[in-house]
Amino acid sequence: MDYRAPVEEMLFSLRHGAGAGRLPSWDDEVAPALLGEAARFIEGEIAPLDPLGDLAPPRIVDGRVRVAPAFRTAYGRYREAGWGRLAAPTEHGGEAQPEVLAACVSEMFAGACASFQMFLSLAHAAIRTLDTCGSAEQRARLLPRLVSGEWLATMCLTEPQAGSDLARIRCLATAEPTSGGTRRWRLQGDKIFISAGDHDLADNILHLVLARTPGGGEGTRGLSLFLCPAVLPDGRRNAVSCLRIEEKMGLHASPTCHLQFDSAEAELLGTEGKGLAHMFVMMNAQRLDVAGQATGMAQAALQRARCYAAERLQGRDGSARAVAIERHGDVQRMLLTQLALTEGCRALIQRTGVELELGHKPALVDFLTPVCKAFATDCAVETAQLAIQVHGGYGYLREFRVEQVLRDVRITQIYEGTNGILAKTLVERLLCADGGAPAQAFRDEILDACACAEEITAAALGSALGHWSSAADTLLRSDGAAVAAAPFMRLTGLVAVGSAWARLEAAAAQAPHPARVRAGAAAFRHWLLPECAALAARIHHPLPIPEDAEALWI
Repeated sequence: MDYRAPVEEMLFSLRHGAGAGRLPSWDDEVAPALLGEAARFIEGEIAPLDPLGDLAPPRIVDGRVRVAPAFRTAYGRYREAGWGRLAAPTEHGGEAQPEVLAACVSEMFAGACASFQMFLSLAHAAIRTLDTCGSAEQRARLLPRLVSGEWLATMCLTEPQAGSDLARIRCLATAEPTSGGTRRWRLQGDKIFISAGDHDLADNILHLVLARTPGGGEGTRGLSLFLCPAVLPDGRRNAVSCLRIEEKMGLHASPTCHLQFDSAEAELLGTEGKGLAHMFVMMNAQRLDVAGQATGMAQAALQRARCYAAERLQGRDGSARAVAIERHGDVQRMLLTQLALTEGCRALIQRTGVELELGHKPALVDFLTPVCKAFATDCAVETAQLAIQVHGGYGYLREFRVEQVLRDVRITQIYEGTNGILAKTLVERLLCADGGAPAQAFRDEILDACACAEEITAAALGSALGHWSSAADTLLRSDGAAVAAAPFMRLTGLVAVGSAWARLEAAAAQAPHPARVRAGAAAFRHWLLPECAALAARIHHPLPIPEDAEALWI
């Protein structure tokens, strides 16, 4: 079964869960037409690439990465259709539609073919970073090329010795004076795990590279952000080469590259020494994008499980007649869990995106962004596992295309900040940042959802918030909060998605499938929110790790 874009569900969630009508640029007539057209394009042109790409990974030929011809054809049609221009600034060739609509389209691309979406997503993040941090000249020169799709982009942070610890970056940027009084920069070093680091889809690739400048200081203070094109203005190849394509568990059609910069020409983006701050503009955009990517793949897993369960005859009813397995209680449990997780995460991500665009609640957005990424990716892996289980033995076979979802989605828990590091950030920084402003903004968001919720849901959500507040207080008093970070992240995600379901349930009568919304809300309320009590108990009584932890393993 190929992916089918859930346009009606997306629109319902945008209107009644995210409150997209609050956006000045929202048009309630344009949005359905736009998402409907995107769905037709993606289902027709992109979904067929998914099984093909899994079996035909890119290869290095004569020093360049070559992708499957079908991917090049599809990218050409993507450019012609103008989907990359959707939310970009009009002065650079964009259409200035709401970012949250572009995020819905990105989710569709990921659900249809996650490897293809990987080529596109970093260009969108680069556009935002350039628009925020670039000079007027850089914006005028580079943004039209990225917006049109003539160029694509990468994000180059990781090095063999510097994964999550960016202070260990060694890639060096040195400056040479020019006759015009400016400085020309050269990059020297290796970067690994670079998604779409080289390929032949676009005419050029703009690498955004985090590198260390001489005399810039220790740690992350010495890092600056550079723009390094694969092809120079005079048509020469820059000194950037792909040494290898990683052989991965999933996302086979997306080339994950080891890049070498050998005195490659580059230009400074933003302020020297502020590279990490500039890069986090891109990182935060990518974290919400990864949350949507995972939700798109979860949607594909749910669709395939639901389709199979409706057709597979096993077991008997009271009349000794064979019945579809969707009639069996345990299969219904799995399908409803998939529904509750997938549609609840989508609603939370959309609401966070709307608040980001509005700009009225920055503390809330800061708090919810890592929660969206970590919780949605965890839920997507769980949903893919359930899809395999619904299929039984067939789920273990490539033919039924649910094992691929699990292989593809697993990386989302790791890149753009591992979920463990995001959980640690939540408990060690965001809980106490700015006098507790982000945490208070989160509480206010949940209480606002309780105020509009049905009585039974308001009571359940209020109880969950009580467990969350108690756990947060314990962590704020604790010296070793990091060991409890993962359960606190799940606790936070459950409460946050519970608030999203509360809003959807309150508007269920206006949903395309009211009974489905009520069933999803009830499943989340009765089967998932009760976990909050157990998670809080773990936080109150954390793992007994001794001071000499190494002694446990001798």
